[in-house]
Amino acid sequence: MAQKKANGGHRSQAANPEPSSHTVQRLQASQHSASKELFSRFAQDIARLTGKPIAFIIAVLMVLIWGLTGPLFHYSDTWQLVINTSTTIITFLMVFLIQHTQNRDTMALQVKLAELIIAVRGAHNRLATAEDLTEEELEQLHKEYCTKADATRHTLEERRGGKEKG
Repeated sequence: MAQKKANGGHRSQAANPEPSSHTVQRLQASQHSASKELFSRFAQDIARLTGKPIAFIIAVLMVLIWGLTGPLFHYSDTWQLVINTSTTIITFLMVFLIQHTQNRDTMALQVKLAELIIAVRGAHNRLATAEDLTEEELEQLHKEYCTKADATRHTLEERRGGKEKG
């Protein structure tokens, strides 16, 4: 009570050390960023490991072991359920890991291509962000570049044809 009166009716900061909403947001963003980074590293490591020949060999061995145990379990429904459930769960989880690594790799490739496009004189810088265009805009751009490629091929053929005749 005495402390309440001394502070003009307000509780002291020490008695109620609540973080500001800005601090809470920064902390949440930091935790979110850390969990995203952890997942990203995990996904990359798993994708790298499962892409090695040893992973394929292990998978084949698991299926062979399962197949060879069929007579032992009299090819029961439970025996079949083991392989079906296992492969379904593994496939389900791998889809998300593969998609994550694919998205990351695609974005890295887009950044590299954008850097090259921007660095080359005469290049159309609008192409550096072509991945952000709508489907219709991409189709139109594709048609334009097909037309340009045909015109260039025609010009080259004319030049080559003129040199061969001369």
